[in-house]
Amino acid sequence: MKLGGALIGFGQVRHARLRPAVHAFNYGAYFLMLPMRRMQSQAAQNTKAIEFDLPFNRPGLLSFHDVDHGDGRLPEQGGALAWVTEILAREGINDASGEVWLQTFPRVFGYTFKPVSFWYCHRSDGSLSAVIAEVHNTFGERHSYLLEAPKFGRTEVASKVFHVSPFCEVKGHYQFRFMRTLLNGHERLVARIDHFDDKGPLIQTSLSGTLIPATAKALRRALWQFPFFTLAVVVRIHWHALLLWFKRVPFFTKPEPPSRFVTRGQPSSIEPSKSSGI
Repeated sequence: MKLGGALIGFGQVRHARLRPAVHAFNYGAYFLMLPMRRMQSQAAQNTKAIEFDLPFNRPGLLSFHDVDHGDGRLPEQGGALAWVTEILAREGINDASGEVWLQTFPRVFGYTFKPVSFWYCHRSDGSLSAVIAEVHNTFGERHSYLLEAPKFGRTEVASKVFHVSPFCEVKGHYQFRFMRTLLNGHERLVARIDHFDDKGPLIQTSLSGTLIPATAKALRRALWQFPFFTLAVVVRIHWHALLLWFKRVPFFTKPEPPSRFVTRGQPSSIEPSKSSGI
């Protein structure tokens, strides 16, 4: 990922359950792509640049707030970036000295729900040192999956330990795949998560979008195109849960959350595909 200002991606959310009943949906969506080290440094210097039209730790129609991530620490405590830095140090990942890009949903009219966010932690040469997939459920709980030395286009694996949906047991594993390509001169980013159980693939999910600078014009476009985006995410989660119940998909009681806040992925043996990079 090239250094630069805040970006916004316009694209789609896709979700498909393969069994015991087939169920799928596809919605238009957008997400933020934020250079967290650059933005935090600039905020600390109390300066303003045109690429940061997005309100950063301050109110706005669309905005970003550190407390929505990690352990909820305040900006004066180092914010979510300090949380990421501590995780990497604790896990012995010491080469992520480059930019840390965060792919996430914004607050909309002050309201937020982020089913999953991705922290792309780069080395000084621009290569990926780690990706942290930060997952939130509708019970207000958070958990993160740490993928060490991932590569764009390669499948990364982590055991599922955190409850997300009452229609899925906390068992099996996730397969993550992150891809980036150039499309009509713009970078396109895809984050895919597939859930496997002992019978094979169960759920396939992806978030994709074409990245452009997060200017005031682009933010207005997001607000006009998706005026109640966060509310729509929550409503759709419950609506599709109701549809699964009508389809008589088995319901599982929520277990206690894992004692550890971070689950480390396993080394991957699947190499990147030739079309996965830029």
